[in-house]
Amino acid sequence: MPDSLSGSLPGYFQGYTVVGLVAVAGVLFVTVAFSAGRLLRPTVPTPEKLLPYECGVDPVGEGWAHTQIRYYVYAFLYVIFAVDAVFLFPWATIFAADGYGAVTLVEMFVFLGFLSVGLLYAWKKGVLTWT
Repeated sequence: MPDSLSGSLPGYFQGYTVVGLVAVAGVLFVTVAFSAGRLLRPTVPTPEKLLPYECGVDPVGEGWAHTQIRYYVYAFLYVIFAVDAVFLFPWATIFAADGYGAVTLVEMFVFLGFLSVGLLYAWKKGVLTWT
């Protein structure tokens, strides 16, 4: 290794040493805290303590609850339009830059076309009607 590079390597690795020591200290702190909690806590399992806890209300019936699929569809549609916004904002900031004009505009309208077809499909299937 040339002498000009060997003098700068200790300074280069010193930054990684500090990060490594902080990571080791963090892992050690968490390990000690969880171990101390496990050793110091009382463990007296009773039937009441082993029951499921739901906001202070005693559980009644089965633990299985049916959820209608439309709530998942609403969540899925929200995610689609959130992703749409994630792509539209950077596009809007780059659109005015040199070399991105017409091609970028066509690509974004193709993207919006796909989203519109998905929204139209959901609307035709009756997913967007709240009953």
